[in-house]
Parts: sequence; C-alpha cells; structure tokens
Amino acid sequence: MAPQREWLEQDFYKALGVAPDASADEIKKAYRKLARELHPDANPNDPAAEERFKLVSEAHSVLADPAKRKEYDDTRRMFAGARGRGGGAGFPGGYGTTAGGQEFNINDLFGDSATAGGAGAGGNFSDLFGGLFNRGSAPRGNTTTRNRRGNDLETETTLSFKEAALGTSKTITVTSSAPCTNCHGSGAKPGTSPRVCPTCNGAGVVSRNQGAFGFSEPCSDCRGTGSKIDDPCPVCDGDGATVRTRPITVRIPPGVSDGGRIRLAGQGEAGLRGAPSGDLYVVVHVSPDRTFTRSGDDVKVTLPVSFAELVLGTTVSVPTLDGSVGLKIPANTVDGRTLRVRGRGVAKRAGGAGDLLVTVKVAVPSKLDDAAVEALSKYAAAEKASGFDPRANWGKS
Repeated sequence: MAPQREWLEQDFYKALGVAPDASADEIKKAYRKLARELHPDANPNDPAAEERFKLVSEAHSVLADPAKRKEYDDTRRMFAGARGRGGGAGFPGGYGTTAGGQEFNINDLFGDSATAGGAGAGGNFSDLFGGLFNRGSAPRGNTTTRNRRGNDLETETTLSFKEAALGTSKTITVTSSAPCTNCHGSGAKPGTSPRVCPTCNGAGVVSRNQGAFGFSEPCSDCRGTGSKIDDPCPVCDGDGATVRTRPITVRIPPGVSDGGRIRLAGQGEAGLRGAPSGDLYVVVHVSPDRTFTRSGDDVKVTLPVSFAELVLGTTVSVPTLDGSVGLKIPANTVDGRTLRVRGRGVAKRAGGAGDLLVTVKVAVPSKLDDAAVEALSKYAAAEKASGFDPRANWGKS
C-alpha cells in the first residue's frame, strides 16, 4: 500500500496526542512517553498495546523527519481541501463532484474497485501526485512495494560521565519488527522460493486507463511485491518479518555528549520481504559527575586548597578521567585561578584531546585547635605590620 494512502488513513498527530502545529521537541517528548508506556516489555501478552506501540513508532518516524512531515501534512491538507470542494463526506472513501457535475469515487483512484484488467485494491497514486511531493514515479517495473525500506527506530541509553568521555560498549534491548529467522526474510517456507507474479511479470505494478488518464497501481495479484508465495513461512505468515526482542551491542565513541544520537545502520525495523531494514538511533543521556564537568572537549574540576598552599606553592595530585596527574601550584596563586593541564580532557574526533581545567578554591577550616589559632594570630599581626591591606582598592571607582 502506498505511503500516501496510509497517511490518509492514520492521524499521526492524534496517535501521539499532539497538535498539528506541535514543535519537534513536543513530538519527541510525546513519543518517548508513549513508547515507554506501550513498550512490549512493559505490556507482555497485550496485542492492543503492541499495535499502538507500532503506530506511535510509525507516527514518530514520519513527524520527526521534517521532509516526511511536510509531505504528510501536504497530502492530508490537499485531500481535506478536496473534501471541502467536493460533495463527499468521509473523503477519502467518499464521493466528490467533477466540474461537469458528474460524481466520482476517490476509491477509483486507488483501485479499490476491481477492474476488467485485474487491477484491484491498494492502487498507488504517487504516480499522479509525485511531482507535487518531489517523489516522482519510478520507472515502471522497477521500484515497487517490495522495495520499501523499514522504518527507522529510536531508543535511549544512559552513561556515566567517564563512559561518555572515554567511550564504552553498551548492550541494549530492542523490541521491533526484525527479519524472520525461519525464512531469512523471504516470506517463503524454508526449502521453497517465491515465484515471479504472472500478472505483472515481476514488475509489481500494472497500468490501466480511466477516461483520458492512465494510472499505474500496485498489482492486486501480488499486492505490489512482484512475486507470489505459494507456501508461506509458518512463522511470519509470508511477511518475512516478525516482532521480537533482541539484544544489540552499541559501541559508544569517546567524547559523546548529552543528547547525542548514535546511528546503527540496518538495526531498525525490518523491510518488507527482504527489503533493507531501517536504522536504529540511540539517544545518549549522560549522568552528572560529582567531580567533573565538561565544556566542549575540556574537562573542568574544582580543587580545594589551603591558604598556605596558595601562598607558599605546592604540588597536588589531581584526578583525571583515567587516573590522576601531579599539578604544580605556583607560590602566591590567587584564589579562583584556573590552571590548565593539556591533553587530559575529552578525546576529539579529529584526534588529540581537550584539556583539564583545574580551578583552585580555598577551603576554610571549620575548627582550629589552640596552636593553630595562636599561629594564625601571629601571622595576622605580621601581615598587618607588613602593610598588606586586602581591601586597599576595594570599593573605589
């Protein structure tokens, strides 16, 4: 069945519970919420939930793609306009009126009424409106339903800060349509093979004339696949795909950021009867770290130091993503100064790595013993005698 006709039969905005003018973020948020609620793992042995899961996945695959969404909106808007100009309630499937007042049935465009030439249900009207959507009609006998690629899928995974910075491997579980393992996607019972459809000679489409117009539509005998299966696979009933849960190992490259998407080619929904599978996109969420934060390819850390260490200078061990490094703090370092350790940040795609940015911060003791108080008092007196005033220029314009 042509994608445009499926779009007329399904309200993807309603399926996701969003308005037709919803933003991309609203669509993504609605999809993720419904996908979690309807996922087969959360609703075992619930066919209704599984069907809704498939519907919201299809809705998201169309509405999340700007080009597909525009085509979907244009298709539905055009036929909604035709419904307003014509006389047929319930269009598509209803009737309109031609300029001469003669009624026509939109189903004739789709081939829902059998014809003398054997063309039947499921006609393809992309030949008629292909120019409008920049899809164009494929050469007859070339691209048919059997070539339809599977839908792209999206899932999520959560990483620690270090896993995202250094890279790792994660095993995720995906429940989706996948090639049937019994027939390997052919749809035919093992030991048999599909045969070329005699009606369309394997083209998958047939042509018929209606008045002054000629239409190409999927062959009703093979349902546009170009082949017939005499002995269907008992596992997938001839579809070549089944819904199953499968583990997938995802290699996370170093330096992935929060919200990043990793594409796994061919790991999405299975195509029809051996057609290419869609892709799987894994959205990465990075958990905050107690020690590190990130700025681009640089890693930032705040280092607690004492006042004496800043004044006298010292060398301190500073944690890094993969261990630690000795950092020299020069004498008379100002509180809040940031010191740079080159090459100890996040790996860059082009090679090399960012830097480790260490900001020193004086830690004030909450309690001192008598000896420390006495020593600090002597220091304060000596400091004053030296003429040092921390507020000498403070508050002056």
